[in-house]
Amino acid sequence: MGSPSPSIVWPLVHAERRALIQDLEQLPPAQWQTASLCAGWDVHDVLAHVIDTAKTTRLGFIRRLVAARMDFDRDNAMGVEREKAGNPQQTLARLRAVLSRTSGPPAGLATRLVEAFVHGEDIRRPLGISRTYPPAHVATALGYQVRTTAAMGGGKEIAQGWRLVATDTAFEHGDGPAVEGPAIALLLAVSGRPVADHELSGPGASVFLQQRQA
Repeated sequence: MGSPSPSIVWPLVHAERRALIQDLEQLPPAQWQTASLCAGWDVHDVLAHVIDTAKTTRLGFIRRLVAARMDFDRDNAMGVEREKAGNPQQTLARLRAVLSRTSGPPAGLATRLVEAFVHGEDIRRPLGISRTYPPAHVATALGYQVRTTAAMGGGKEIAQGWRLVATDTAFEHGDGPAVEGPAIALLLAVSGRPVADHELSGPGASVFLQQRQA
C-alpha cells in the first residue's frame, strides 16, 4: 500500500478538525473532564494534543524529542501542557487557529489520518457524539497501523495472527481467524482503544476481543 497523496490527506484532516470544532463548541464545561479513550487523558487533554500535533514541524519534533530526553510519552505530556488553556473554549480557539496547517512530525502522511480519526473517536465516543467517517480513508489509516509496530505508534502486534476484514469498504489484512467490522472499529482496536463487543464479528472476534481486554 503506497503513501496517500497530500492532496487527499490534508483536505480530510482539515475537514476532521472542522467537524471536531463544531461538535465541541457547545460542550458543557463539566464534560471537558470526561475520560477519553486515550488512557490517562480527558477529552480536553486529547484536544490539546491534537493542537500540539498540528503545530509540530519535522525539525521542531527533533528538537522537542531531545528536550524530552528521547521519551515520546514525556514529549506528548509536555505538548498537552503547552497547548491546554485554562478555559476549554480558549483551547478550542487554538484549534481554529491551526485548522488549515499542513505540518506534522517526521512520519508517513497516513499518520495524519490515524490521528484525525482515532483522536476524533477518543473524544466523541465517551461524550456520546456520533460521527460517520469516510470508510475508504479510514481503511488507509488502518492499513498503516497494521504494518507499523507499537513502538512507532502502530498496531502491528495487535493485528498479528488475525485476518481483519472491513465490512464497509474494501480492506482485508493478515492470516488467521477472521475478525470483521467497520473500518473505524478495526482501526480503534489495533490502535489500542476499546471497542464494543457488538462492533466486531466473525470466527475470531470473541477471542480477539478477550485478548484486547486482558
